[in-house]
Amino acid sequence: MKNPASEIPNPRKSPELMSPAGGWPQLLAAIEAGADAVYFGLDHFSARAKVGFTVEELPEVLGALHERGVMGFVTFNTLVFDDELQRAEHAILAIARAGADSIIVQDVGIAQLARTIAPYLPIHGSTQMSITSAQGAEMAKRFGCSRVVLGRELSLADIRRIRDATDMELEVFVHGALCVSYSGQCFSSEAWGGRSANRGKCAQACRLSYDLVVDGADRDLGPDRYLLSPGDLYAIEQVPELVDIGVSCLKIEGRYKDEHYVAATTLAYRRALDAAVLGQKSSDQNAERQNLEQLYSRGLGPWFMQGTNHQQVVQGRAPRHRGVLVGAVAEVFRDSIVITSQKELRAGDGVVFDAADWRSPDEPEEGGNIFSVDGIDVARKRLRIRFGNNAIDFGRIRSGDRVWRTSDPQLLIQLKPIAKRGPNADPVYTRPVSLLVTGQAGQPLVITASIENGLVASVHSQQPLAIANNQGINTETVRQQLGRLGGTPFHLDDLQVDTGTAPVFLPVSQLNKLRRDLVAKLVEQRKRHRQTTTASELHPSVGSWLIDHPSRAIDPSSNKQVELHLLVRSAQQLAAAIECRPSSITLDYLELYGLRPSVDQIRDTGIVARVASPRVLKPSEQNIVHFLISLDCAIVVRSAGLLHDLLKIPQSDRPALIGDFSLNVANFVSANSLLELGLHSITPTWDLNAEQIVQLSLRMEPARLEVIAFGHLPVFHTEHCVFCRFLSNGTDNTNCGHPCETHQISLRDKQGRLHPVMADVGCRNTVFGGEAQVSAQWLPRWIEAGLRNFRLEFVHETPEQVTAVANSFRSYFTGDLSTQLLRERLAVNSPAGTTIGSYFVPA
Repeated sequence: MKNPASEIPNPRKSPELMSPAGGWPQLLAAIEAGADAVYFGLDHFSARAKVGFTVEELPEVLGALHERGVMGFVTFNTLVFDDELQRAEHAILAIARAGADSIIVQDVGIAQLARTIAPYLPIHGSTQMSITSAQGAEMAKRFGCSRVVLGRELSLADIRRIRDATDMELEVFVHGALCVSYSGQCFSSEAWGGRSANRGKCAQACRLSYDLVVDGADRDLGPDRYLLSPGDLYAIEQVPELVDIGVSCLKIEGRYKDEHYVAATTLAYRRALDAAVLGQKSSDQNAERQNLEQLYSRGLGPWFMQGTNHQQVVQGRAPRHRGVLVGAVAEVFRDSIVITSQKELRAGDGVVFDAADWRSPDEPEEGGNIFSVDGIDVARKRLRIRFGNNAIDFGRIRSGDRVWRTSDPQLLIQLKPIAKRGPNADPVYTRPVSLLVTGQAGQPLVITASIENGLVASVHSQQPLAIANNQGINTETVRQQLGRLGGTPFHLDDLQVDTGTAPVFLPVSQLNKLRRDLVAKLVEQRKRHRQTTTASELHPSVGSWLIDHPSRAIDPSSNKQVELHLLVRSAQQLAAAIECRPSSITLDYLELYGLRPSVDQIRDTGIVARVASPRVLKPSEQNIVHFLISLDCAIVVRSAGLLHDLLKIPQSDRPALIGDFSLNVANFVSANSLLELGLHSITPTWDLNAEQIVQLSLRMEPARLEVIAFGHLPVFHTEHCVFCRFLSNGTDNTNCGHPCETHQISLRDKQGRLHPVMADVGCRNTVFGGEAQVSAQWLPRWIEAGLRNFRLEFVHETPEQVTAVANSFRSYFTGDLSTQLLRERLAVNSPAGTTIGSYFVPA
């Protein structure tokens, strides 16, 4: 006999739509707007530290999602320190027990831990893994990930190349805020505020205004002084191509946003996705775009997804929500303002007057809620708007100022049925159910239902079907009774009825009971499908790992030779570095193809030559990998994708590989996982303070740690090119004229500090902290702990300063210089002075 379920057409496949939730209101809004999955954090180990649920709430949260056929993904996307590993294990165990559909991680050590202790819990690699290639995705797979969230800097062509080269599930952001830095590669909060973005405490330094200094002179930026603040991603028009590419999930950013934002964005992308799957165009996208702009927008666009255009992604007039541009100020009176408006304005709307063309970015803007609106010239679209008493300083508004509508109460009212739900409200968004109804006279009527994920449930009538005296059961009767699914989370989609040739009869009351029983079974099927993990399926491991990697006792008598490694970024610095005779010299040049003669120059002196790879490699940049290998020297590896490629080389032919800070090693599990793959040594993340570096070294062989003792934190690492945006009219490296090769630029912050900007071979920019971060006061502690490999990194130092800094460290290590004198010499030989920076150890 055929399985009835096999005859029911499967629901149409499409990518998941995933929405954010910072709390219960957003979670419920996501469900009712049609999200297939919701991602949320706990109150710890989450990259959005200010929002989330408690561990105790997890069962209730996941139960609410699963009853509605929605998956729950828990973000665990921060770096974890050694002294937090047991706490992290407890959280992972709780997540698995509660029945989460996946855990989203950044830390490769946590991926290893989750795979070991909860092998049935799917692991997704966070966008903070900085994955921009198929090779990066494959490296994540090594650590147990089944899905990766791609970097937001990729074009559709890049995403397609990745899709064609890996079988990993790919998740892509389609809406929301853009970080100017690659996720996981921003250290501005760590450098300037001691609060790490990799630990969920981003201080949003990218949203501040900066002055641009070009070749030592200030450059007038006009109104565009927020030169690191990108617009927000809006990719509804790209949804059809993403469906065609075959991505697994479309993701909406916004765990800090409110329920209205979650409702509106989910509704818009739900419609766009459903239409794309059917090969249709989503209706009324213009209106939806305006709604999304109104709720939250710094300027919407597809940005990098449509390809690189450095003139667009950062407009720079303002760093905050703007809403909808409605027009401009025409006249300013004592008690009112006349504007030319392209949009409707109503009393109660909020507006802001954009005076970026003439006012300092540090001055507060004028704005408020409109008290009244009068049309004074319909043909010229002129409106007179008034505000409440003392709400506006009319003297701070000029003719020509742009006018933005920042809030629209009417839109919030429209969203209320989804965004502001009552506790017992009926479901708004329902999911399709397909029914197969079979039976013959003398047998029960059987109804088999199929819903999402292939879930099937069946019910049968208590009494057999009877021969009908008149008209019996037909498709129309069945549809009428079984389609009455109001108040349930389902709606009838496909219906097939097969009751033989003879007319049969069943009371309507029986059909109604079968419908109710079927709905109850379907809900139960959903719950069972998301079963919690049992105790026998969990394998706590941290305790045994700590036993296997005990904290080594400090041996003050150790007298191993200190190794000094220099990193330089110009040929002039190289000449000075060679004179200092370090153990190795690393070349980190803008132009890769100038590397070979410099490598040969280093080799000729007997010093070990190393080259630093880019921190990001896209699918079209594999020639860089081949070139680095062809240099036949040690490689400082800065991306997981490059590491994946280099590990393919037989070990006997493989160059020495040094894992850099950008691999974000914060604990011994991550360190050992990468070292076991084939790295010679590794540099810990900048997120570790000086004492945490010691504690890390005590659980591993200290000779395999190379720590940076002097350097400038790479505070922003960005696809956006400041050189192209402000020193050319070009859109990308094909037409910008390469001003990065002929000009030096810095950003001046409000404290007057200058932060140099450099481009790499992929035209990505790094903004370096102006002050050099130095470890002088912790060197005795580091040496006592057995650390022997120290790197000095130079950015804009002169050759003379390179020599002075390197010789100062050498004199310190030979005992000819005290710690205090070392600090003093470093301070005077650093262009902008020195700082403790991320080495700071809290009391």
